[in-house]
Amino acid sequence: MTPCARTSRKREGAKGAEQRQKAPKPGAAGAHVIRTTELSVEVESASKAAAAARSTVEASGGLVATETTERIDDRHEASHLVLRVPQDRYQEVLGRLAGSGKVLSRSSNAKDVTDQVVDVESRIATQRASVARVRELMEKAEKLSDVVTLEGELSSRQADLESLLAQQASLKDRTSLATVTLDLTEPDAPRTNGKDDDPGFLDALGGGWDAFVTMFRWIAVALGASAPFLVTAALALVVWRTVRARRTARTAAEAPRPEAEP
Repeated sequence: MTPCARTSRKREGAKGAEQRQKAPKPGAAGAHVIRTTELSVEVESASKAAAAARSTVEASGGLVATETTERIDDRHEASHLVLRVPQDRYQEVLGRLAGSGKVLSRSSNAKDVTDQVVDVESRIATQRASVARVRELMEKAEKLSDVVTLEGELSSRQADLESLLAQQASLKDRTSLATVTLDLTEPDAPRTNGKDDDPGFLDALGGGWDAFVTMFRWIAVALGASAPFLVTAALALVVWRTVRARRTARTAAEAPRPEAEP
């Protein structure tokens, strides 16, 4: 690093520390808070409630980051939404979402990042001045080696500046818009008659018939699976009995006959 570049870094470090010391206190320019809420609500119709939530958020100046709706079974659906809501309408929108049905669970979190916002803003100002200073030195440099060194220094400082700007954009997005994660579910279908909980004669008869049909089906499957082996065994038995009968007849024919008495 050239002497001019080292001198520049020392001046900018002292200037940056002075700017951070003179930065406004957290409460001076308003607090910067990241707010998040997870809300689970039971509603009559998940798709209708999701549409209503979308309209409420968009009317408040917010947006729907993600939305998914899935079918649980033939009669029930569930929706999952991630909503971004302006900070000044946060409580109002949250109240409307919670009032759309029966709240099953709710958790909120608020994180004050004012110090981080102030620090990033101060570092950005310092880094911009640093980049401008290196460019001035490049214009005054006469040696090729100094120009090459200053170009590398400029690239490094510009990369740091871009990183700080990305942090600032992220903080601005998260502090200006609160995040609400909304889960919408539908209640289980109600029973038409509470007495159906006790099984009756027809229920027992139907259950017995189902068991009988199931047993018969398994017996048929077992017979079908063992049929080839049964046929093979039957053929082997027939062959064995045939061979045995022939051997018995041959042995009887070859046996010596007893001589007749005089």
